Amino acid sequence: MTEQDLAAAGTAPQTQELAQALAASQAEVEALRAELDETNRGVLALYAELDAQADNLRQATELKSRFLAYMSHEFRTPIGAIQSIARILQDRIDGPLTEEQEKQVRFIQTTSAEFADMVNDLLDLAKVEAGRIEVSPAWFEMVDVFSALRGMFKPVITNPDVVLIFEEPQNVPKLVSDDRKLAQILRNFISNALKFTQHGEIRVSAKRISETSVQFAVADTGIGIAPEFHHAIFRDYSQIDSPIQKRLRGTGLGLSLSKRLAELLGGDVALESEAQKGSTFYVTIPISVTAATPPVATESPSS
Repeated sequence: MTEQDLAAAGTAPQTQELAQALAASQAEVEALRAELDETNRGVLALYAELDAQADNLRQATELKSRFLAYMSHEFRTPIGAIQSIARILQDRIDGPLTEEQEKQVRFIQTTSAEFADMVNDLLDLAKVEAGRIEVSPAWFEMVDVFSALRGMFKPVITNPDVVLIFEEPQNVPKLVSDDRKLAQILRNFISNALKFTQHGEIRVSAKRISETSVQFAVADTGIGIAPEFHHAIFRDYSQIDSPIQKRLRGTGLGLSLSKRLAELLGGDVALESEAQKGSTFYVTIPISVTAATPPVATESPSS
């Protein structure tokens, strides 16, 4: 046997082992490929299911928004009629009222006003969810917004034990934002404070907290909110479980709507509160809101 024959005989087992190892590797690769293909099919099926669920969710959200908008519009007509009749009775156009009748008419006026606020909140929330509310930035001064709010709430405050104070804005420049939406947020905060403050004060303030941001605060000396409720206070339909809360009516939408409006303005809301020690609601927005069109001069927000 020659040296070449001996070398060939020695390498044969090695070649066979290599072939077996290669075959095993190929089988393993095929198994991994099959497993990967199965995983990919599962992922594609999962994506398809998620897309279907997302589409169903969008349709449900759209239907809910349309329903809220429709019902809100339908409610406005009878509410307006009730308020008009109550004003006629209050003005005694058809004759004098007894003390009890006057009390009942005031109750009708108060209840219809609360109902109107609920309907407006529902309509605005439906518009936000449907993406039908647009930001309309314009130059405005905060003193004008505070002046308009002061005038709007002056006839509303009937409790002599509560005073509403608007502080002078601190280092707040002209803002480029949607003054009506900002005023709506502050109105919701002030209205909420008036509901839950039986004595003391409600203080509205504004200050510049950075080169690009302004913070507004509505602080009250009311019943306050325990820390365990803070996480849910800005959720839809959220209300605090307290004797005063049960006595007062509301949808729990005002604060949720305020949060969404603040986000539309590029900002956010926050809360500091302790039970029986009052609450402070904050809204922080940019000094200038980015817009596709340049800002124009505007009048102060109407009530």
